[in-house]
Amino acid sequence: MSSLNIAFFSATKTDKNNFSPPLPTEITLHFFEEHLTPKTKNLTQGYDAVCVFVNDQLNAEVINALHQSNIRLILLRCAGFNNVDIKKAFDLGITVLRVPSYSPMAVAEHAAALMLTLNRKTHKAYNRVREGNFSLEGLMGFDLFSKTAGIIGTGRIGRQLIPILKGFGMEVLAYDPNPSTEAEKLGARYVSLETLYQQSQIISLHLPLLPETQHMINARAIAQMPQGVMLINTSRGGLLDTPAVINALKKRHIGYLGIDVYEQEENLFFEDHSEEIIEDDVFERLTTFPNVLITAHQAFFTQEAMTHIRETTLQNALDFKHQHINPVNCVQCES
Repeated sequence: MSSLNIAFFSATKTDKNNFSPPLPTEITLHFFEEHLTPKTKNLTQGYDAVCVFVNDQLNAEVINALHQSNIRLILLRCAGFNNVDIKKAFDLGITVLRVPSYSPMAVAEHAAALMLTLNRKTHKAYNRVREGNFSLEGLMGFDLFSKTAGIIGTGRIGRQLIPILKGFGMEVLAYDPNPSTEAEKLGARYVSLETLYQQSQIISLHLPLLPETQHMINARAIAQMPQGVMLINTSRGGLLDTPAVINALKKRHIGYLGIDVYEQEENLFFEDHSEEIIEDDVFERLTTFPNVLITAHQAFFTQEAMTHIRETTLQNALDFKHQHINPVNCVQCES
């Protein structure tokens, strides 16, 4: 039986180590550091499948190129698939498989880490002490105890965050078009989106990027939030209308912003730009605020998550080869 020859895009050093041999004998990987985009689509020629990550761009043009290269499988090393034209892939008979849940605990814990760091300013305190500055001026935070947190989206990640925040003694409000009885058992109380906006001192986003959720945090939504609200986003950058968020930061309506994702991150994240001039003026403006904390899409990045991504991705490839696809991992099966 011939090997399934896979072009592995956006390959970092960590990816190469994570997917290093031994591999199943039926799978061969070829690593490309480049993102899969319309400019690099010709690199897919001669392969049976592609393996991609969040910043690869699989629009209609790229999907057509995959079809012309006789590729029948797209392996996503992530849960989200907003960067893939699913309908075009379906129309051309290309299967899309993903890793629906690699470590919801990792992302939920990172969201909590952003909250704590922004609140108690531990990142600033660390740098001060290293420089011999032991002043407490500007480091005051607030007790999380008795405050209200709003979780938008109570899927696997959102549900993991509930007991973390309850452990701090917080009241947890939740909004989701499909309420979860498990979330309620964990202590969350479902309310309308408007009520969540109005009553939450901290709001954390845990939902996919869809046409109906794109820029859901806009000027109108922010206006409903209390003065000084803390906003956390570890989901997808496109959930935020970034210019509206910047305007709210300037007016001090948003008191704290913690993001692990950014709408135009494909041009920045996962690469070293320290010796370059960053030309994204919107991103650069965000970095000027002392109450903004940005991490570069690392919320998922734990040993356990990377192990699960490897195992599920390789199993998806084998399942496809042997025509025993797990419907839980199949994007088209969900659609």
